[in-house]
Amino acid sequence: MKALIVAPSWIGDTVMAQPLFVRLHERIPNLELHALAPRWVAPVLQRMPQVAGVIDSPFGHGQLSLKARWSLARELAAMNFDRVYVLPNSLKSALIPFMAGIPERIGFTGESRVGLINTRHTLDKAALPEMAERFAQLAEPVGAPLPRPIPLPQLASTREQQAASFALLGAERPEKLAIFCPGAEYGPAKRWPTRHFATLARELVARGYTVWSLGSPKDAPVGDEIAAQGPARNLCGKTSLHQAIDLIAAADVVVCNDSGLMHVAAALGRPLTALYGSSSPGFTPPLSPLAKVISLKLDCSPCFKRECPLGHLDCLEKLDPERVLKECLP
Repeated sequence: MKALIVAPSWIGDTVMAQPLFVRLHERIPNLELHALAPRWVAPVLQRMPQVAGVIDSPFGHGQLSLKARWSLARELAAMNFDRVYVLPNSLKSALIPFMAGIPERIGFTGESRVGLINTRHTLDKAALPEMAERFAQLAEPVGAPLPRPIPLPQLASTREQQAASFALLGAERPEKLAIFCPGAEYGPAKRWPTRHFATLARELVARGYTVWSLGSPKDAPVGDEIAAQGPARNLCGKTSLHQAIDLIAAADVVVCNDSGLMHVAAALGRPLTALYGSSSPGFTPPLSPLAKVISLKLDCSPCFKRECPLGHLDCLEKLDPERVLKECLP
């Protein structure tokens, strides 16, 4: 069977979709699984052995672009997929598989997608509290319970790939490497304050660690703020996602906000300390036995807002660097 995944547009969500891919290979002998995904999440899919190939989805968040969608649908029709799993719940995400005439189109009903999705699951949020579970449910027959536990995400990174990523930076592999992922694409309500990261960097360097910050170009100002206050090299925006994956895979300590790179670190099996503010570890936890979650669980959190609606960000401001240090050290 040849199947297509319409992948999420967020790095973390894409990592959390991997348990579905594992289940599909368990359920379907000789499955050939491809993914339709934006180029910014493609490197994550390329590190998953379950995915045979990645097809570029050139549409940004919110873009309809019907003519371009018709063109891509024709390309997909020529690839003769037997079925498609549509992971996002938006109407737009279901259009291309429908236009391509893929016979079986599987997903949650979502945004009025009757007809576009012809094998429709009804989302029971209470029965499936975690996002990864919701994706994995799509491997089961409609109405069937989800077998637990679900598989854990596992991304691939070889020693050779890691060595090449260090070489591209002109750096030797440090004896003890701590990686910070201080960004959060969703918004500032998920970002631990830069002065706290800087304090943690000083404590780690005093214990023999080299500290690097990783993230996207949008995170570069945050990385600069940390570097101005503490000994953390700012590599935000200076690596590709492939390089970031390999550098995280080589880390001895990883400290992250709830972000895409946090889920990458979990899937690489690194010792991870995950910091939660406005978001909930009950919905998008790091799926790794080596991950430690810190959340103050204040009355006002999680609020799931991009910016603190009360203006104080106590859920992260009051998260003390000393506590994080104790959690992240082996």
